[in-house]
Amino acid sequence: QVQLVESGGRLVQAGGSLRLSCAASARTFSSYTMGWFRQAPGKEREFVAAVTWSGGSTYYVDSVKGRFTISRDNAKNTVYLQMNSLKPEDTAVYYCAADRSRLITRIEYEYDYWGQGTQVTVSS
Repeated sequence: QVQLVESGGRLVQAGGSLRLSCAASARTFSSYTMGWFRQAPGKEREFVAAVTWSGGSTYYVDSVKGRFTISRDNAKNTVYLQMNSLKPEDTAVYYCAADRSRLITRIEYEYDYWGQGTQVTVSS
């Protein structure tokens, strides 16, 4: 079983930056694909970004390309989401997720473990 704990969410003004962190309990963290998803009020959860086990490949939803960067530090069992040029439409609960396969994916049901989420609110 893998436990994921997100942190870093808060209220920020439009145009600002935040870095989310997700700490994982698993000793095998370095073998998992890691992803970030978000859920805005009244909307379904959507894919944001993913990174392969090595950090060598990343994948983003079009709406965040050029603004968000996903990265990982396997020595610290942590994955990050650097968010720049934030917009009010980025307001959501952000979740990190772990996929035991080594395939990078945006498909929600392919992720095996989920954190509890961290709230990001972007004011206009």
